[in-house]
Amino acid sequence: MPRSGQDARPTRPGSAHDGPGLVVTAPLAGTVVALEEVPDPVFSQEFVGPGLAIEPGADAAGVSTVVAPVSGTIGSLFPHAFALETAEGRTVLVHLGIDTVRLGGEGFQLHVEAGDRVEVGATLITWEPARVAALGLSTVCPVIALQGDPGLLASLVPPGTQVSAGEPVLTWS
Repeated sequence: MPRSGQDARPTRPGSAHDGPGLVVTAPLAGTVVALEEVPDPVFSQEFVGPGLAIEPGADAAGVSTVVAPVSGTIGSLFPHAFALETAEGRTVLVHLGIDTVRLGGEGFQLHVEAGDRVEVGATLITWEPARVAALGLSTVCPVIALQGDPGLLASLVPPGTQVSAGEPVLTWS
């Protein structure tokens, strides 16, 4: 939840400004999960940074669309994960499922390339969470303020909340 004294009403998602800081939007539709509930200590113990996770929903065809949670440049890009670098020097990491690197890209379709400049809400990846779950892997998706100070991150939505792709979920001051 926003810390006392913070304005949780973003004015421009995906960019830093004089308001609450960088607004990070949900990269996919689903249910918000507390980061400590993610079944991987790298994420649950915030080794790479603070954030939250989203248990994905899917459309009628079983596909989940992943969009840019902030405007920036695609840094690292894999079928199952990406890092998006903002003009302000912050990086947001999104990891689609846990241990999904083992799939070698199967079930994931990239719509961008490393180095591409994207605006918040741009389609980056489509994937099939049900296919990942059928293989016995977790589909929960950590959204991380890479190397961020936990004291500078505020959640705009509590765990258990249903969110749509593009909906503001975090501020990073």
